[in-house]
Amino acid sequence: MEFKYERPTGKKSIFCSDCGKDCKSSSELKIHQRVHNGEKPYCCSDCRKLFSRSNSLKVHLRIHTGEKSHCCADCGKRCKDSSELKIHQRVHTGEKPHHCSDCGKSFSTSQTLKLHQRTHTGEKSFSCDQCGKSFTQSSCLKSHHKIHTGEKPYSCAQCGNCFVTSSNLISHQRTHTGDKSYSCDQCGKSFGTSQNLMLHQRTHMGEKPYSCGQCGKSFTTSSHLTVHQRRHTGEKPYSCDQCGKSFVTSGPLAKYQRTHTGEKPYSCDQCGKSFVTSSRLIVHQRTHTGEKSHSCYQCDKRYSDKRSLIKHQK
Repeated sequence: MEFKYERPTGKKSIFCSDCGKDCKSSSELKIHQRVHNGEKPYCCSDCRKLFSRSNSLKVHLRIHTGEKSHCCADCGKRCKDSSELKIHQRVHTGEKPHHCSDCGKSFSTSQTLKLHQRTHTGEKSFSCDQCGKSFTQSSCLKSHHKIHTGEKPYSCAQCGNCFVTSSNLISHQRTHTGDKSYSCDQCGKSFGTSQNLMLHQRTHMGEKPYSCGQCGKSFTTSSHLTVHQRRHTGEKPYSCDQCGKSFVTSGPLAKYQRTHTGEKPYSCDQCGKSFVTSSRLIVHQRTHTGEKSHSCYQCDKRYSDKRSLIKHQK
């Protein structure tokens, strides 16, 4: 149903009976009403995805053809349409027009804001069908599934260590290069990723936004809260496929599995000795450098590792 009225210019306007939107013509109204009736008459011949507008289908087809006709004047990056280019250009301009009403944090896209707001609401719509763990994004769930399948498609060329995601591999590679390009403006401590810097800065602010509903203990990250809550539930979702031993987190499982394989991927570049974990390699390297960073507060005696200090204090 449509309602018409005369514009001052003599042209007629047509209103949508569902939402009152003002359309210039009956054809524009027909296209608009697909928002309400769900009609999608345009179908992609490659993947069968449906669209309400022919122009939306045209833009979608570029995914299959690889066509990217819009070029960024700043860096040369090519985008599939003008809206994608506009969003990309915010990387150069620093524009962040989407603001969180809860904490004031700003974002370059509405989608990123929507994902961020879930940290306030606690919404985690994507659940793992194997262990029940929930996530705010489908991409995070997809990466998590690889923990159960054992899939680690990203391999380090230097030590052979494998990772579930490319971002984890990039972070790991910085342990070889020593690259720590993110520095804290309060204490000068440097980090390999912006995420680790952000988490560290909470130690200065005392910010711990994630609280346990059972005991009230607070944490700087949601992942630390999730791990803590397993102490109450006794949940150990990560199991060794060879002996069945279970662990609270995936990290200890990965280290433990090396007891079966004998793998020691971390090697000292001075003497060639190999280790199961990077932390043991770091402690070993102090035997070459003479560094003793752990001191006793009672007698000032210094040790190269925390374990030796604890043994001394007993």
